[in-house]
Amino acid sequence: MILRLSLLLILLLIIVPQSIQGSIFKTFSNTLSPKYPPYSFVFPLSGNVFPLGYYSVSLQIGNPPKDFTFDVDTGSDLTWVQCDAPCSGCTVRTELQYKPKSNTVPCSDSICSALHWPQKPECLNPKEQCDYEVEYADQGSSMGALVVDQFSLKLLDGSSFVPRLAFGCGYDQHFPSAHLPPATVGVLGLGKGKISILTQLVSARLTRNVFGHCLSSKGGGYLFFGDNVIPSTGVSWTTLVSPNNHYTTGPAELLYNGKATGLNGLKLIFDSGSTYTYFNRKTYQAIVNLIGNNLKGKPVKDVKDDKTLAICWKGAKPLKSVLEVKNLFKTLTINFKNGRTNSQLQIPPESYLIVSKTGNVCLGILNGSEVGLQDSNVIGDISMQGGDGGLRQ
Repeated sequence: MILRLSLLLILLLIIVPQSIQGSIFKTFSNTLSPKYPPYSFVFPLSGNVFPLGYYSVSLQIGNPPKDFTFDVDTGSDLTWVQCDAPCSGCTVRTELQYKPKSNTVPCSDSICSALHWPQKPECLNPKEQCDYEVEYADQGSSMGALVVDQFSLKLLDGSSFVPRLAFGCGYDQHFPSAHLPPATVGVLGLGKGKISILTQLVSARLTRNVFGHCLSSKGGGYLFFGDNVIPSTGVSWTTLVSPNNHYTTGPAELLYNGKATGLNGLKLIFDSGSTYTYFNRKTYQAIVNLIGNNLKGKPVKDVKDDKTLAICWKGAKPLKSVLEVKNLFKTLTINFKNGRTNSQLQIPPESYLIVSKTGNVCLGILNGSEVGLQDSNVIGDISMQGGDGGLRQ
């Protein structure tokens, strides 16, 4: 869990699309970090929703600093890297793995307690290393030991700051057989737990408890920590409602083409570790029906032989871009009811559709009940493209 402060948890949704061009530091050249903390940090992102399926960030760890590429995941807390300890199940060459240097964290350390909170570390000897094991919804997992090392983090003015942070040295990895393992070396956990990198920086009073990201539909984007980059306009706020480590908002209602659907009281988890958006069975089926009814008489038809996603449509000719059929689909709107005011997250067709390798258009909204999410609703990367999403306590 995140540190309890007497402030309101709020979700920042930047709903005005922004261009991702040129140097990321030039983008923020008018908003430099202060000379003293709290600082703001910014990191370029690589990746895309399709065909890659994730966005990643490169961070430098150690002395001398070495580059490691992480899958950005707001749905988990622990940051970990494949580790030459030696490693079982690692997917990158040994020279690309992290090499520990007698820097494991002992069980008696408070950061080990933060890792295992609300449970306590199970150690026979307080001097033993602090072990971890994390499991993910896709059945992937990582096991290893907690270590501490220095991170070279870029400030907005282009200079660097080098704090020592705790993270996982993963020496036993498992990736689900249904998917190819990512080319990244680890996971950057940005959940609300005490062990997350952001929480560690906040606890050390090095940055504000704010982070955000902008994911470009053309690929790439940026990630930031701190509040110096929040625009003064074009921002919509809504309250975070969940006491757990997920970024959960609600209640909300779903609109289609600006009209009520009768789907109300939705709670939604914003998770950058999820490529696609998932709704519970009832909501998913309602969305599929609304889209299907809207497409009647239009120049696309269902196609069954494209297994890219659950539902795909074929046009008169193979497509190269969602923009070619954007006008055939309608915008989904999530309307957050915050007392007397409403905040809206608009999801246009290009933020819920992809074009498959065979040139068909496919629905990037999936049935969460079929993948073990029960009644949870998850807003994934596809629906956070084109603008910023940020979270703040």
